[in-house]
Amino acid sequence: MGAQLRVYKRRIKSVTATKKITKAMEMIAASRVVKAQRKVTASTPYATELTRAVTAVGTGSNTNHPLTTEPETATRSAVLLLTSDRGLAGAFNSNAIKAAEKLTARLEAEGKEVEIYIVGRRGVAHYNFRERKIAEQWTGFTDEPTYADAKKVAGPLIEAIEKDSAEGGVDELHIVYTEFISMMTQSAIDGRLLPLSLEEVAEESKSTGEILPLYDFEPSAEDVLDALLPRYVESRIYNALLQSAASKHAATRRAMKSATDNAGDLINSLSRLANAARQAEITQEISEIVGGTAALSDATAGSDK
Repeated sequence: MGAQLRVYKRRIKSVTATKKITKAMEMIAASRVVKAQRKVTASTPYATELTRAVTAVGTGSNTNHPLTTEPETATRSAVLLLTSDRGLAGAFNSNAIKAAEKLTARLEAEGKEVEIYIVGRRGVAHYNFRERKIAEQWTGFTDEPTYADAKKVAGPLIEAIEKDSAEGGVDELHIVYTEFISMMTQSAIDGRLLPLSLEEVAEESKSTGEILPLYDFEPSAEDVLDALLPRYVESRIYNALLQSAASKHAATRRAMKSATDNAGDLINSLSRLANAARQAEITQEISEIVGGTAALSDATAGSDK
């Protein structure tokens, strides 16, 4: 019985140490998600206004530009998948990967060849394990991405969209990331970055009552679009990286809180079992003492006769 009690005590000690770790990780994630959320809020207006500016240029000119012009026959597409470098975030990474797989299957069903670009060790590990080709990969900055990181990711994608598909370029650029909706809700979504759908943006502005601004182009609309192309892609990728980082921290906080609560429940359960084992041990010791006393009394009574 003593051996069983020692086993319970060791398990309680181990689970208590784990609970301290998960509680600390929960608090760290809670502090990081607030900072990430502020960055998302700060970056969103710039990305939104830049998109509206590009839309205004595209609708106000007849320039044939890869930023705004739909290809007649799209044969190659690029998909940028945003995951995290670390786990312990529940279904955060798996949901993003599933969304990318679903998008890839849809594009391939349309007869398009898909090039995969991945940010984050978890996504890279998933595709490497399945021996699937990755065009480009980036790791090491998913927890706190900067604009410089976004530019580094956008560079190869811009080069691919500017090339002809026959020369290894792509006709479309899609992105899959996890949108931060609230502390409790994050959703893996996909969207097309290039070519920019002018009709969708114009319809969205019309539904919200916004009026697209009018611009004069100097020296030309094509030169303006050439200058806006990298900034548009960089700003959208940067905003998506921040959304993904905030979502990851929120998912980690939720997962660690669940782990901490489960550890507390397990400690309570083990404590009850340990108390029961201790009570059984005490009862057995009392029984042995009573039995020994009775046996000694009987032996003493027999010798007196």
